[in-house]
Amino acid sequence: MKILNKFILVRDIVQSLSNKANLIVVSKNQNLNLIKPIIEIGHLDFGENKVQEAHVKWKDFIKDNKTINLHFLGHLQTNKVSQALEVFSYIHSLDSEKLAVKLSNEEKKLKKKLKYFIQINMADEKNKSGISQQAALDFIDFCKNELNLNIIGLMCLPPLNVDPSEYFKKLREIAISKKIEHLSMGMSQDYKIAINCGSTYVRIGSLIFN
Repeated sequence: MKILNKFILVRDIVQSLSNKANLIVVSKNQNLNLIKPIIEIGHLDFGENKVQEAHVKWKDFIKDNKTINLHFLGHLQTNKVSQALEVFSYIHSLDSEKLAVKLSNEEKKLKKKLKYFIQINMADEKNKSGISQQAALDFIDFCKNELNLNIIGLMCLPPLNVDPSEYFKKLREIAISKKIEHLSMGMSQDYKIAINCGSTYVRIGSLIFN
C-alpha cells in the first residue's frame, strides 16, 4: 500500500504540471508482485533497463496483458535486440547506426514495429551513451528515411549536479527543428524541471519504490 500511495502522489504531481506528460514507472529490480497494484488501478507504462531481467519478469505477464507498454531505458547491446523486441514496445536509447540497422533488420524478421527515442549525449560525456549533438540531425534522418524506424522522440541524461534546464531546452529545440513530437526527459530528482521544459515522458522509480 505504501508503494501504491507513493505512485498516486507522483502521478498526480505529473498530471498537475502538464496534461502532455506521461509517467513511466521505472520498475527495474522490483518484483512483479509489487508492481501489480499499480497496474490494477490502470497504469500501463513501465520501464526496465536490463533486457534479460525484463524478459524473465514480463514476457508471460504481457501475453495476457497486452495493453502494458514496456519501455527499455538502458544501453541496448546489439546481441540483445531480438530478445528486446519480444517484450518492449518502446526503446528510449537508440544511439548508434549499428544498433539502428540491427533493430531495423529484426523488426522485419519479427514483423513488429516499435517506437523509438534517439538518445543524445547533450554534454558529450565520455561515460554516457548517446549520439553526439553534432551527429544527431543526420542520424535522425538516417533512422527515419533510410531505415524507416518509427522515431517518436528524443531522450537525454543531463550531467549530474548541474542545472539540467539548458540541456532539456536544447533537446527540445532539436526536436522542434526535426518535427519530433516527444521528449523523454526527467527522472526522480529533476522531473518537475523536465516537464516545465517540455518533457512528454518522465522516468520515475526511486520516488515510488524507495
